[in-house]
Amino acid sequence: MTLKGKRYKARKQAMQRAMLAICLVPSAFPLVCQNLVPNPGFEEADTCSEAIPPLEALQDWFSANGTPDHLQSCLPYGVFNGLPMNYFTYQEPFEGASCVGMHTYWQSDQAEYREWIMAPLLAPMVVGQTYYCSFRANAAFGGNAQYPIIWLANDKVGMLFTMQDHPWAVGEPYPVPPDHAHILCPQILADTVGWPLVSGSFVADSAYRYLMIGQFFSNALTDTLHFADPNSVFPWYPRGYTLIDAVCVSASPDGCDLGQAVGEKTESVAYVYPNPATDALVIGHAAGGDAKALDMLGQEVWNGLVESDRYTLGVAHWPRGAYVLQVGGRSSVQVVKFVLTE
Repeated sequence: MTLKGKRYKARKQAMQRAMLAICLVPSAFPLVCQNLVPNPGFEEADTCSEAIPPLEALQDWFSANGTPDHLQSCLPYGVFNGLPMNYFTYQEPFEGASCVGMHTYWQSDQAEYREWIMAPLLAPMVVGQTYYCSFRANAAFGGNAQYPIIWLANDKVGMLFTMQDHPWAVGEPYPVPPDHAHILCPQILADTVGWPLVSGSFVADSAYRYLMIGQFFSNALTDTLHFADPNSVFPWYPRGYTLIDAVCVSASPDGCDLGQAVGEKTESVAYVYPNPATDALVIGHAAGGDAKALDMLGQEVWNGLVESDRYTLGVAHWPRGAYVLQVGGRSSVQVVKFVLTE
């Protein structure tokens, strides 16, 4: 281990001891121990860096498989691991100014390839205790790669808890998927606009000390969904990439976000079809909203008022490629991604 790595590990262990000492005080800091995940929103980093591997500056988290990416809003627009525009997607983080992105499916030259991130819990789990867990996930699509519509979505993104850390370094063999997770999303995570909540609970059967996030199942056990017809784009890379944010693990059912609160008001979600489109794009659930379309360089190509609930926008003469539609509602701005093909 390098000197830098030793210093980092010592600092991490000191932080864990300090937090555990606080937790042992029954009532001094009742809220501190609700979330056992350090740096849950990936906001704390040594630098704002385009470093490769991209997790090098991120505090507490490290790679357990492959080279996951720390995506940061502080970086210049459009760089490989910047936000909102990067190589993989155009997306604002769920909260704060950072998130993590990782390959959650890969079907080409590196069979069964996955990327996993890992962090130490602030205190070991108690055997027999129920733990409540959640995180937010978003499917990447429409970044500034040369071919921005190559991605697909997949299921079974989740959490796996372990007794030991499993740091991975470039050049080492890729771990074999264990086909197991303590918490997972059984549905295909195909939302490229919002941040669906993945949540659940389980009873700890060991004093787990580490958390891993990723997709831990083999290709044969994984379901996928293509965002575009593979016959309409070239080249086609059957790879899934998922963004992760707002990670939480707690012994209290009130410690993590486990679902939408009863009575919480929501607006209708704007959508477009067909997607991919050729000559015309229909905008739905956005009547009365001010809208604008941006290309993948962030340049505005159209703006106007969505006059009806099935508003048709002519796009026959627009350059082919990926776009972002921003629609202003009563209390928020919704973002919808779409693609124009021949």
